[in-house]
Amino acid sequence: MVSIENGATVVTANGHGAAAAKAIATEGFALPPAYQSNGAQPETDPSRKRKMTSLPLEVGTRVNCRWRDGKYHPVKVIERRKLPSGGANDYEYYVHYTEFNRRLDEWVKLEQLDLNSVETDVDEKVEDKVTSLKMTRHQKRKIDETHVEGHEELDAASLREHEEFTKVKNIATIELGRYEIETWYFSPFPPEYNDCTKLFFCEFCLNFMKRKEQLQRHMKKCDLKHPPGDEIYRNGTLSMFEVDGKKNKVYGQNLCYLAKLFLDHKTLYYDVDLFLFYVLCECDDRGCHMVGYFSKEKHSEESYNLACILTLPPYQRKGYGKFLIAFSYELSKKEGKVGTPERPLSDLGLLSYRGYWTRVLLDILKKHKGNISIKELSDMTAIKAEDILSTLQSLELIQYRKGQHVICADPKVLDRHLKAAGRGGLEVDVSKLIWTPYKEQS
Repeated sequence: MVSIENGATVVTANGHGAAAAKAIATEGFALPPAYQSNGAQPETDPSRKRKMTSLPLEVGTRVNCRWRDGKYHPVKVIERRKLPSGGANDYEYYVHYTEFNRRLDEWVKLEQLDLNSVETDVDEKVEDKVTSLKMTRHQKRKIDETHVEGHEELDAASLREHEEFTKVKNIATIELGRYEIETWYFSPFPPEYNDCTKLFFCEFCLNFMKRKEQLQRHMKKCDLKHPPGDEIYRNGTLSMFEVDGKKNKVYGQNLCYLAKLFLDHKTLYYDVDLFLFYVLCECDDRGCHMVGYFSKEKHSEESYNLACILTLPPYQRKGYGKFLIAFSYELSKKEGKVGTPERPLSDLGLLSYRGYWTRVLLDILKKHKGNISIKELSDMTAIKAEDILSTLQSLELIQYRKGQHVICADPKVLDRHLKAAGRGGLEVDVSKLIWTPYKEQS
């Protein structure tokens, strides 16, 4: 549901084999010419020093690694571990592909590495010293986004330690319903799951187990066929359930564990009492199968109408992320409030929201006759005035004249921007939404 995160992040595809994985990996990346030949190894810069390769490779080593596309790509060794049945130098290595997103980090065998390409890294102590003295805006944003709930007082060093702790993916795959899904990131499961690389989830109550046989026994006893909450929307085979974190604490915590496997900078809230979870499902004769969700605080002083959003990988690129964003605004309209996603937004999150805001606002401007104010647009859409202003400014549709903002709505310009914003995804049929705003029970 957007690059859910602690604002909003949209997530993409897995469970479709190597072809899907390859599509994900290269999405948004233009590979340098050196990597575009058929499996040819990239040339290394002769000006960089080489060192005699001694095994095992040290953490921090940069080397080329054969990836699933059969080609070699530059990686950095993040961690290493000894093979149980190997000799003194028999290790496998956890590597980060420097061209790609962190979600593609993985354990590789020594034979996948081109030892002729090993390069001496920058002196890491010097690099650390420079890093500690100079923090870029990107780094500061990264630290802001990775803060742990209840640990706002942590200094930068402690936060780096936290990042160090989460650098290696602990669970490689999960089974959820009929899908086996490769995970993307670390999630802090309880210590008793430290020795697991695969977990088996009940798709209805989200309890997780170490072995398939445990799941099979559980499924015979589990009487749930949908998320434990109130069904507030049904349109055809699509349903939305509202789950109160206070009434369904274990489910809420399990959902957070699951979501963290696919969201890099999501804050993991152990105190789920303060949140409502809106779980979107595809329904058939076997039950209601979760495809994604968003969460929101029960009471937000900042007018946040969405805290975290995720579409599970097998269900991505089907318009569900856009549907979840639109649904959060329909709830805000029912509440009679304006809403905005929790900050900070990830780059992908901003892109998703900017697309939604553009489509909604320009559609109104196309149909509206006469003058219209930012306040009126906000009242009609439940979009916060600041978000409306920033969206229209980014599209260069707003000017400041005689002490006030004026919207310039040329029909041809609006059509061009609407085309660039893309399709709106699945529509929310408001007539199928049966919901009353949350009120604290006395």
